[in-house]
Amino acid sequence: MAYSMTGFARYETEICGESAVIEISSVNHRFLDVSFRLPNQWTVLEPSLRDTVKDLLSRGKVSINIRHGRSLGVAPKIRLDTERARFYIEAARGLMHLMSSTDALSLDSLIALEGVIVPEDEELNIEEIASQLVEALKIAVSRLNEVRAKEGLALGSAISEHLGTLDILVDNVGKRAPELLSLYDEKLRRRILEVNAEVGVKEERLAMEVALMADRMDVTEELVRFRAHMVHARDIMASAGPVGRDMNFLVQEMLREANTLGSKLRDVEASRDIIEIKTEIEKIREQIQNLE
Repeated sequence: MAYSMTGFARYETEICGESAVIEISSVNHRFLDVSFRLPNQWTVLEPSLRDTVKDLLSRGKVSINIRHGRSLGVAPKIRLDTERARFYIEAARGLMHLMSSTDALSLDSLIALEGVIVPEDEELNIEEIASQLVEALKIAVSRLNEVRAKEGLALGSAISEHLGTLDILVDNVGKRAPELLSLYDEKLRRRILEVNAEVGVKEERLAMEVALMADRMDVTEELVRFRAHMVHARDIMASAGPVGRDMNFLVQEMLREANTLGSKLRDVEASRDIIEIKTEIEKIREQIQNLE
């Protein structure tokens, strides 16, 4: 199944008793480019989290934002720094005396001062956090892949339609090629009769000219290769792994064959079909830019 490189997923969970939210967004990119935004206490876990993502995704610019906070009903642990509080109180008294003021430092003002009340550092069980966070990240990435698979299915359907149109156009060109040779033979004979009627041209010479033109206009190999490319394209799109890079290479080969067809078949009707062939190839090329 083809996966799109574009998607977004959000997963809420608990990590060691604290609520956590994982948000993942991805867009198209030539390679896999993963960036993290983590709580400061968890930054040490980034290498293992990055390895987890690499095991689940192949391409795309992926941004992962992980936030955490305490669960509802769980009171945060705080600590009163009495030494710092005393320092503020003594400083306030000294300022009152200096300014001959009667205004005292209120309790509300005191606890609002920096460092008087601080959160108490808790010992982190980093191994347990890592284990739970990796599992949560796997779930978040799987949700992202569900979104990417849905869009990939739509892209695959569109590409299948373009390939079906190419089948028709290539068949048209294949039918037109022999007709062009017959028209060339007829045109050459007519011109010889008009320009060289009295002198005459041997039939062998005429046959040689037609044979040379037939060789220059022979597009059998190009048509065979083009049809083989389309079969290969369908096989790639039906495969289980990433398809973007292989399809991108194949589209370049298809365009090369289309250009060769255009240089060999200089006919209005054939040229019209070849232009349409290039247009369909370009549509496929645009679609696959977003495929993993």
